Amino acid sequence: MPKIILTGDRPTGKLHIGHYVGSLRPRVQLQNSGEFDKILIMIADAQALTDNADHPEKVRQNIIEVALDYLSVGLDPKKSTIFIQSQISELTELSFYYMNLVTVSRVQRNPTVKAEIQMRNFEASIPVGFFTYPISQASDITAFKATDVPVGEDQKPMLEQNIILPKNDACLRLPGTDGKAKMSKSLGNCIYLSDPENEIKAKVMSMFTDPNHLKITDPGSLEGNTVFTYLDAFCTDEDFAKYLPDYKNLDELKAHYQRGGLGDMKVKKFLNAILQAELEPIRNRRKEYESNIDFVYNILKEGCEKAREIASQTLKEVKAAMKLDYFDNEEFLKELHTRFK
Repeated sequence: MPKIILTGDRPTGKLHIGHYVGSLRPRVQLQNSGEFDKILIMIADAQALTDNADHPEKVRQNIIEVALDYLSVGLDPKKSTIFIQSQISELTELSFYYMNLVTVSRVQRNPTVKAEIQMRNFEASIPVGFFTYPISQASDITAFKATDVPVGEDQKPMLEQNIILPKNDACLRLPGTDGKAKMSKSLGNCIYLSDPENEIKAKVMSMFTDPNHLKITDPGSLEGNTVFTYLDAFCTDEDFAKYLPDYKNLDELKAHYQRGGLGDMKVKKFLNAILQAELEPIRNRRKEYESNIDFVYNILKEGCEKAREIASQTLKEVKAAMKLDYFDNEEFLKELHTRFK
C-alpha cells in the first residue's frame, strides 16, 4: 500500500513560527526522508472561507503568502505537490456525498468543532460550511488516499487513525509571545517566518516570562514562561556551544534560572540568537521567490492539475461504489433493458 501524506494550512495570513515548529519543519523532514510515495500540501482556501466569507479578498491575497512560506522553509515542488483546495471541485462533490453518512449530533460532539465555535462566538449563527468542515476534511483525506496526516494537536479529534503529531511537546502548540495559549495575528503575539531581524529581536525582548522574577537573584519559574517554552521548541546542545558556552545544555540553564542568579535578558538574548539563525535563511529564500512570482504561480497551477487528476480517479471509484456511475457502467443500461423488456 502506498504511503501518502496530505496536510495543509488555511490562507488567512502569513505563517508564523508556531506553524513552523508544529507542522512546516516536520513536513520538510518527512518530505526529505524518502519514506513516502506521494506528498500533497493543500492551501485550504475553501475551508478558510467558512469563517471568512465576508472577506474573500483576505483569503485570495494570502494564497501566495502561504505558498511563499512553504517554498521558503524547504518544501520542494519536485518532491511535494502544492495545490489550492478550491480548484479541486471533486473535493466538494465528495463532501456532498459524505454528508449523507454523518449525523448532526456526531459533528456536534467533536471537541475541536465545539472549541472553534465558542472561540469565534458563532453561537447559533454557525455557518453550515464551518460546522461541517470535519466532513470536508474527511473528503480531502480520502480523495488523495492519504495514509498519514501531519497536523497540529487541535486536529487530533478529527484524525484518530492516521495523524502525525510533533514529537516535541513544546511544538504541539507554541504559545504567543505574550504567554497566551494561542498565537494569533489578531492578538499581535506572533513571530512570522518573514519578519525582519529587528522585529524578531523586538518581539523576543518583550516576551512574557515569570512576572515574579523581578531581580536577577530571585528564583525563576519555568511554568508558563514563554521564553523557556520557545527554547524547548528550538534550541539544541550545539546552540549553547555557539551562543552561550557557560552552559552545556538547556537543563543546566533551567536549573540556574530556577535557583536564581540568571536574568531574563540573558536568556532572551540567547533565544534571539537561535531564532535569528533559524529564520534568516528562510527569509532570504522567500525574497528570492518573491522576485520570481511567475515561477511560484506556475508551481501552484501545476500542483492543482496533479491533485485534480488524483482526486478525479477517487471520485469515480466512490461514485461507482455508491451506484452513481450511470453512464460509465454498462451494467446500468443492462438493468434498464431487463426492467423494461
